[in-house]
Amino acid sequence: MNIADRISNTDRFLSLEFFPPKEKDAWPRFFDQVSRLAGLDPLFVSVTYGAGGSFQDNTLEIASEVNRQFGLATMSHLTCVGAKRDGISEYLDKLLEAGIKDILALRGDLPGTDRDEALKDFAHASDLVEFVKQGWPEMGVAAACYPDAHPESPTIDDDLRWTCHKFNAGADYAVTQLFFDVRRYKDLVRRLRSRGITNPIVPGVLPVLSMQSLNRILALCGANIPLKQYLELQTAHDAGGDEAVRRKGIEIARQQIRELLAMGAPGIHLYTLNNADICLDILTDLPDLDG
Repeated sequence: MNIADRISNTDRFLSLEFFPPKEKDAWPRFFDQVSRLAGLDPLFVSVTYGAGGSFQDNTLEIASEVNRQFGLATMSHLTCVGAKRDGISEYLDKLLEAGIKDILALRGDLPGTDRDEALKDFAHASDLVEFVKQGWPEMGVAAACYPDAHPESPTIDDDLRWTCHKFNAGADYAVTQLFFDVRRYKDLVRRLRSRGITNPIVPGVLPVLSMQSLNRILALCGANIPLKQYLELQTAHDAGGDEAVRRKGIEIARQQIRELLAMGAPGIHLYTLNNADICLDILTDLPDLDG
């Protein structure tokens, strides 16, 4: 059963995202965090992927181990940047051999090199979606979408056009980039539905742990944060530093999840930051999320 089938048969689910540590000596702690969060019975987990071959082997090995050791439905990220058709084909075959039947197709962040060379075989995530669906029909494929619009998109309508193109190429569902204003998610879903897209749109929630990390995230991905939330976090920082920001960030994420579920989101995809304590704090006293 692919993740898309699991989503269609479940209400109000939880899914989790992990990133593979770069160094193997960090793996024991990583798997300890996964073990603690596996008790939440997430519907699925995703494992991020380095562009251009940087950490692809780590992704495959960690995703395989998460799937095998914890019995969690696992999705591997897959990026276009620096990817070659033969390399993607080999990677997909290895995923299937490991029992992993789902990928998240992404363009990936462009490196400081020639754009045309970096995107030689796959220029857009939709190209990757189509390639996987044609050659590996048993593989489930998710796409990314952007409540605040992709930072390279000239307009929101242009961004929506590309999102629709991913679905038309065969994407089964989408997971959103992080966002902080739940109204953006509601508007994204409304706009996609008005264009005939009925696939599930899973909101991604990222907790804020420090002002430094927040400002870096906002600069990198083009997300926006309501001024009220930003001022609350800044006030917390001024009063109590990073620990106070962490507490406020957990409070904001918890409220965000409540509002998303109330407006009909199919589930919540929580960016774990490989930190079980943070995730468990966020999920305290929230409505039940099924696995």
